[in-house]
Amino acid sequence: MATLLLLRHGRTTANADGGLAGRQPVELDETGRTQASAVGERLRAVPLAAVVTSPLIRCRQTLELALPGVAPVVEEGLIECGYGAWEGQPLKKLAKEPLWPVVQQHPSAAVFPEGEAMAAMAARAVTAVRTWDARITAEHGPEAVWLACSHGDVIKAIVADALGVHLDLFQRIVADPASVTAIRYTPLRPFLMRLNDTGGDLAGLVPPPRKRRRRATRAAGAAGAADSDAPVGGGAGAGR
Repeated sequence: MATLLLLRHGRTTANADGGLAGRQPVELDETGRTQASAVGERLRAVPLAAVVTSPLIRCRQTLELALPGVAPVVEEGLIECGYGAWEGQPLKKLAKEPLWPVVQQHPSAAVFPEGEAMAAMAARAVTAVRTWDARITAEHGPEAVWLACSHGDVIKAIVADALGVHLDLFQRIVADPASVTAIRYTPLRPFLMRLNDTGGDLAGLVPPPRKRRRRATRAAGAAGAADSDAPVGGGAGAGR
């Protein structure tokens, strides 16, 4: 299957002020704009088969700076969680709400007032990226790499699904502004290739040429097994 790069938008004015932006039209601050330009430099070495994005302006601004000239496709399934009446509120104030411990300890049961359930957010985000991944693989082949720009909680929910852990554990995952997380789905299991990467070389995430993939598949003894099997002992890494 193709390789998915999950990019969180750069820092926003709400992030800097300690507020919960939600679906409000907050924009990148100066730090966020610098972060977006920097991640664009890292992405230069990666041929992207497709770029999709949350419809919110902070994600679109991030891509405009990171990938100028690219016209991303808007994917509603990647939009921020609907925090409802919590949107625009300071996090310090929200931490005193009765729902806060639920969000922290049992997020699968959290439903935001006048907003969305966290479980519903996770389900629609995972459905969106898995549907896109299957489509891109069918159109561009298993060596394709594609990028989705979204939000912290959305990315954490997608990672939790890839790791096979319950949504109640997703608060253990970190997705910083302008970080890159890489997931490769296979017929048997997803592989988390990178998590919250804010400075590493991304070229190593491009899969090896098809010829090498065929040799690895024959060595594994069954079609597709090389893609789904984990290397015993940890493997040799991304060098090729």
